[in-house]
Amino acid sequence: MTSIARPTTALDRLNPVTRLLLLVVAAIPIIISLDWLSSAVMLVGTLTIFLVCGVPPRQLAMRMRPISIAAPLAAISMALYGKPGGEVYWHWGLVVVTERSVTMAIAVIFRILALGAAAVELLGGLDLTATADGLAQLCKLPDRFVLGALAGMRMAGMFTEDWRTLSLARRTRGLGDTGRLHRFATMAFALLVFAIRRGTTLATAMEARGFSAQSAAQRTWARESTLGRPDGIGWIVTVALDAVAVLASVHFGTFTFITS
Repeated sequence: MTSIARPTTALDRLNPVTRLLLLVVAAIPIIISLDWLSSAVMLVGTLTIFLVCGVPPRQLAMRMRPISIAAPLAAISMALYGKPGGEVYWHWGLVVVTERSVTMAIAVIFRILALGAAAVELLGGLDLTATADGLAQLCKLPDRFVLGALAGMRMAGMFTEDWRTLSLARRTRGLGDTGRLHRFATMAFALLVFAIRRGTTLATAMEARGFSAQSAAQRTWARESTLGRPDGIGWIVTVALDAVAVLASVHFGTFTFITS
């Protein structure tokens, strides 16, 4: 079977650590203000940047689909039960729809979409090995922790196959058609046993290959994690977008600090 390669975009030229930090920086205007304008500016700017970087619109739409469903649901709750204020549009029992709650509901939609768009593209498709290299070499996180987490993340994908194998084995023995709750409990316990055994084997193998704390001082890296020009451009663009979003909300008088 011929595999289809994932389209290469300008985002792939960024260091994984840069992508993680850019997500944090992009979230600052959305976190510090509750208004809808700053979030809308961040959403439009983020989507525009991703499209300019070569992200396929279809891929972006597919990744945004769950977020597009969650955002209106959260907005409805905010509109019905949010902090009241201003003109009252509808009142029934505990439900009070006011001018303030509707405004906050609109802001919630833009905030969720803006954060979600940044997260799905900046975190989507990250190379786990390159990310671990960057966290250890650039962020100076403990090597032992980073490498252990990398090994665990790579083995997490085996759980689905283990669950499928257990299900087929039980069905072959005639145990998979009844007692769903009991079947789930026994399979979950068996999966836990598999995980413990595999983790013990992995820990022993890593110790044998020199991943112990005693050899950490002499450890070298097969791939050097570096920062380049694309990372600098990413920082400039993200900080500029943050500034535009905050200044626009302040200029038009919609800026609402998080504690207000």
